[in-house]
Amino acid sequence: MEVRSLGVDDVELVCRHREEMFREAGRDNDILQTMTRQFRPWLEPRLRDGSYFGFVLEDQGLPVAGIGLMGIDWPPHPSHPTQDKRGYVLNVYVDKTHRKQGLGRRLMQLAEDEFARREIQFAILHATEMGRSLYVALGWHATSEMAKAVRA
Repeated sequence: MEVRSLGVDDVELVCRHREEMFREAGRDNDILQTMTRQFRPWLEPRLRDGSYFGFVLEDQGLPVAGIGLMGIDWPPHPSHPTQDKRGYVLNVYVDKTHRKQGLGRRLMQLAEDEFARREIQFAILHATEMGRSLYVALGWHATSEMAKAVRA
């Protein structure tokens, strides 16, 4: 398995992985298509300027897994009292044909190494049911976060 960094040419790959991840989590296809139409123009400039970064795992030149990462502004917090940023893990996806081979674990290790390289000491993610057991096994834990859609 080859590892490479995400680049601007990976917009469609990231969009496909993101959509599949949410589809497998039970999200509505119409909503996902709308999301992707909005996500694509959001993603491209961030890949270009490096504020969205990550990795792709390739099997014989074919992308089979990927992970997105960001360093996000966040006020100092009890979990990171000396830093005004957090790492954010998103769009973790492994193709069905390559699951149960340790690729998710490999992606998460790449993420932790990259955050350390960037001196980001605390990271968050939102887990699907499918990914939760992997994250727990890697030492991630649930927080007290809550969410609500707010009408505009």
